[in-house]
Amino acid sequence: MLKIKQELQEALGQALRELAPDATVRAMFESPKVAAHGDFASTAAMQLAKPLKLNPRQVAERLRALLLAQPAYARWVSDIDIAGPGFLNIRLLPAAKQEVVREVLQAGDAFGHQPSRGERMMVEFVSANPTGPLHVGHGRQAALGDAICNLHATQGWEVYREFYYNDAGVQIATLAQSTQLRARGLKPGDEGWPEAAYNGDYIADIAADFLAGKTVHADDRSTTASGDIEDLDGIRAFAVAYLRREQDLDLQAFAVRFDNYYLESSLYTSGKVDAAVARLQAAGKTFEQDGALWLRSTAYGDDKDRVMRKSDGTYTYFVPDVAYHITKWERGFTRVVNIQGTDHHGTIARVRAGLQAAGVGIPPGYPDYVLHTMVRVMRGGTEVKISKRSGSYVTLRDLIEWTSKDAVRFFLLSRKPDTEYVFDVDLALAKNNDNPVYYVQYAHARICSVLAGWGGDVAELAGVPLDALASPPAQALMLALAKYPEMLTAAAQDFAPHDVTFYLRDLAAAYHSYYDAERILVDDAPVRLARLALVAATAQVLRNGLAVLGVDAPRKM
Repeated sequence: MLKIKQELQEALGQALRELAPDATVRAMFESPKVAAHGDFASTAAMQLAKPLKLNPRQVAERLRALLLAQPAYARWVSDIDIAGPGFLNIRLLPAAKQEVVREVLQAGDAFGHQPSRGERMMVEFVSANPTGPLHVGHGRQAALGDAICNLHATQGWEVYREFYYNDAGVQIATLAQSTQLRARGLKPGDEGWPEAAYNGDYIADIAADFLAGKTVHADDRSTTASGDIEDLDGIRAFAVAYLRREQDLDLQAFAVRFDNYYLESSLYTSGKVDAAVARLQAAGKTFEQDGALWLRSTAYGDDKDRVMRKSDGTYTYFVPDVAYHITKWERGFTRVVNIQGTDHHGTIARVRAGLQAAGVGIPPGYPDYVLHTMVRVMRGGTEVKISKRSGSYVTLRDLIEWTSKDAVRFFLLSRKPDTEYVFDVDLALAKNNDNPVYYVQYAHARICSVLAGWGGDVAELAGVPLDALASPPAQALMLALAKYPEMLTAAAQDFAPHDVTFYLRDLAAAYHSYYDAERILVDDAPVRLARLALVAATAQVLRNGLAVLGVDAPRKM
C-alpha cells in the first residue's frame, strides 16, 4: 500500500500540473478526520481556487475528472467524492489496502525502515553526575534517548550513543568529602555534617567498601580502595568508580546501552578546554572585564554576554560544553542531539554561541536539544518523594523493581518530553485495558495464541490470496498498518517517541475490534489463511513498534 500511495501521489502531481502548470501546490494527502469519508483526502482544489479564479468546487470537479483518468486511480481507487468547499475524499479499492499485508510480511523487522543515509548522528543522553543513583528523571531521559536513537536508525541514520560523565567539579569534591565523613563515623544530622553533603545510604555503603579495601569494576576502570581514611584522592577515585558501576547496573536493568562514555575530566587533561578558549580569543570573540574573561555571545543571539573564565581562574560550566561539542563535530557527527532536563534550557544559547564563535565550520543550530521535565511517582494514591537508597528521590531501580522494565519504558515515553508526567505504579501493575503497555502487549500475545492454534508456518502467509479481507473491520486494521512507516518518519523528525506509543495503542485497538468482529480460524481455508496473514502482519508491526521503544513483545501473558 505504501507503493500504491506513492503512485497515487505522483498521479495527483501530474493532474495538478495539467490543471495549473504554474501553481506550486504540493501533491500530498491528508487522513480524513472521519473514516467513513474516505481513505485519503486532498485540499489541492481549495488551494488552486484563487490562482485559477474559480470556485473551489469547480476546481475539485476538474481535478476529480483528471484523477479518475489516471491509470493509478483506475487501478486502485473506487471513487472520489467532493465534500464541503472542495475537499477530495479518495476511496481505495479493497485490493489496494490488502497490499500492506504483503508488504509487512515480506519486510518483517525492516518494515517501515528507510535506506541508509550514509550519515552519522550522535545522541548524548543520561549524562548523570557520578554522585548518586540514577533517579526517575534519568530514567525518563534514558528511555527518551534510547527510543530517539532507535527511531533515527529506522530512518537510515548511523546512530552513536554517548554518555558524558561529569567527573570534574564541585560535586565530585562534595562526594569525596561526604564519603570521608561517613568513613569517620559521621552521619546526616550529626554535628559537623555539612549541609551540602550527600545523605543517601549509598554513601555509607561506599565508605564501608572503601575501608574494607574492596575493588570495584566500572565500564572503563578497575579501582581498589586504599582503606586509608586520610586518602581523599583515593576516596574520590573509588567513590566515582563505585557509582559508575551502580549506574551501569541501573542502565543494564533498563536495557540501555552506550557506544562510548566520555569523561569531562579528559577535556581538561587533554588540553581541549584550553584549546577551545584559545580559538575564541584568536577569533576576537572574547573580552576581559573585572578580572574575568567573557564571550561576546550577544553577537550570536544570546540575551547577554557570558563569563568564560572567572576571576579565580576557573572556567564556568558552559566552557567545557563548548569544547566537548567541538570534539563531536571533529569526530564526524553531522547531527548531534542532546537529551537534557529543562533546567538546562539556559545553556543552549551560550553553547551554540560558543560553537559559532569558535569558527570551526559548525552550522547554526548545532546541536539539537530535547528537553524533558521531571517525573512524579504515585503509589497507593500517594506521591512517593524519597527512597532510602538515595535519601532524597525515587531511583530508577526502585521503579523497575516495583513494576517492570517494559512498564517503566512505555509509561515514561507516553507523553511529550516537555510535559509533566505522573507515573502511577498501581496502573503500571494493572492487568487490564487501562494499562497501555499491557493493552498493547496483550494484543501481540493474543495474535501469537491464534497463530499457535493454527500451527502453520507464518512465512507461507506472505503469498496467500487476500481477497477475503474486504470487511470494514479488516480494512480499518489494514489502514492502521499502512500508517506505520509515515508515523515513524514524523516521530523521528519531531523527536517524538510518544507518537509511537499512541500509534501502538490505536493499532492494538484496531486489532481487538477486528478480533471481536471476525473469527479467524474458520473452516473455509482461503478465508482462514487471509485472516491469518492479516493478524500475522499486525503482530509484526506491533513487535516493530515496541522494539523502537525498547519494550518486549511477549508471546504469552
